[in-house]
This record gives sequence, structure tokens and C-alpha cells, in this order.
Amino acid sequence: MKKIIVPIDFSEHSGYALKTAAKLAQKYDAELIALHMLEMSDIMLTASDGLQNQKAAFFLQLAEQKFKNFLKRDFLNDIKITPIIKHFKVFSEVNDVAEKHNADLIVMGSQGTTGIAEFFIGSNTERVVRHANIPVLVVKNDMPNVNFDVVAFACDFSEETIESYLKAMNMFSKTEAKLYLVHVNLPNERFKSSLEIEKRVVNFFTKAERSLDKMEDVHYVSDYSVEEGVLSCANKIGADLVIVPTHGRKGLAHFFEGSIGEDVANHSTLPVMTFKI
Repeated sequence: MKKIIVPIDFSEHSGYALKTAAKLAQKYDAELIALHMLEMSDIMLTASDGLQNQKAAFFLQLAEQKFKNFLKRDFLNDIKITPIIKHFKVFSEVNDVAEKHNADLIVMGSQGTTGIAEFFIGSNTERVVRHANIPVLVVKNDMPNVNFDVVAFACDFSEETIESYLKAMNMFSKTEAKLYLVHVNLPNERFKSSLEIEKRVVNFFTKAERSLDKMEDVHYVSDYSVEEGVLSCANKIGADLVIVPTHGRKGLAHFFEGSIGEDVANHSTLPVMTFKI
């Protein structure tokens, strides 16, 4: 891991993300890219009127100074950090910056809510998760460490999740983390028998690992939703991190036929990492 991006909006939760990213940067000797996206209208940024230009210049300078002050933190000492300001709040740009700088990870803070409010409060994180082609680590609070000794990987054991699984295994291969795979069996039309699930798991590991040794690391859970099952199992096994593959599609075709990646990231008290399928 060489480069880590942290979107900054000056909130308390982006401060948590910045601190977490700094710990990861120290651990992996990585560079931090702090990214702030201004919420300025097209009119103000493109206006030819002299007064509008002055206003735009003023707000840009104000944001730059605020950004500079936000990054004055002791835990950033001795860490290489590159600040970037984008003039539009377009969340696909986070992925654009990641690709331009060959970043390995995005670390983002999220308040996380339930009900109607989550479409507004949690939307920024969800948009980044949907557009990002690299892993996104979503944190909710101040993390005392980033060891991630026990990791719960949500998996439906479809062949399209093999690549995400291998990327996750590779990311933690140089650590002592124990990665468990969690499969949630759902009721009604999506219910599968034990034999059906086991055949699917055997096929998955045969193609992913060319071995069935990892089958002992699989947890089977029955619940009313994938989100509830994953989070319940993660708490039961004492996980420090939850990993969820996601298509990143708009609408209802994300993962397990629902927006599970975003839902888990929004509601989990544990840090959540998403991998694009």
C-alpha cells in the first residue's frame, strides 16, 4: 500500500478518517492524499462578472486556508501528505483522483444513520463507494488501532466475487489477520439448502484457491437480511473489520440484489471496507 486518499469535508468524522489513514500510512510507509471538494456553483466559478470572480477567489482562498489549518495535526507529523482541492463536489472525482495518483485505498468518515435521514447524511459516503474502483474503508469513530486482527468477509460465493476475495486476501497477506467468510442464508425464494450452499462454496474455493483448506474459515448464518446476518456474525466472531464486495451500481442492483455494501457501511459500528466486483 503506497498511497491513501482521504476526502475531507472538515467534519468530525472526516477527522476520524484522517487519523485512521495516518495510522495506516505509518504502518505501510504510505503517502496520504487529502482531498477537499468545494461546493461552489457553476455560475460562480464560470461567471465573467468582476464581482462574482472576486467572490469565487475569496471562497477559494478561504477553503485553502481552512484546509491548511485542518491538516495541522500532530499525528500527521513525519507523514508525506499531498493536499488537493477540487472546485466541484462531484463524487466520481474521488475515483478520478485515485486513478490519476495510482492510489491503493480510500479512507472515508461516515456518520451513519437509519431511516430517511441516511439518504442525506450517508449519501456522500455511499456515492464514493459506488464510484470507486479501489477499496474504500469507511470509519465511524476514532479508531485506537488499525491492526484488523479478525476480518469478516461477506460472501455469496458467486464466481464474480472471487476477484474481490483474492484482492482482500492479498491486502492482508502481509499481516497476521484472520479472514473469515460469512454467508447469509435468507428465507423465502432465496433460501438454499445446506447441500446447495456447500456445492457453491466448493466451486468458489476450487476456482479461487485450487484448494478447499479455507472451507473451515466459512461461517453460515441464517437471517432475515444479508446486512443483519453479516453484522451479527461479525460481532459474534469478534471482527475488527467487515469487508463487503459491491457492484457499485446505481439503483437496486448492487450486491445480493440490494445495496448491501452501502447499507452495511451506513449501519455498522465496525469499520467497513468495500471492494468493487
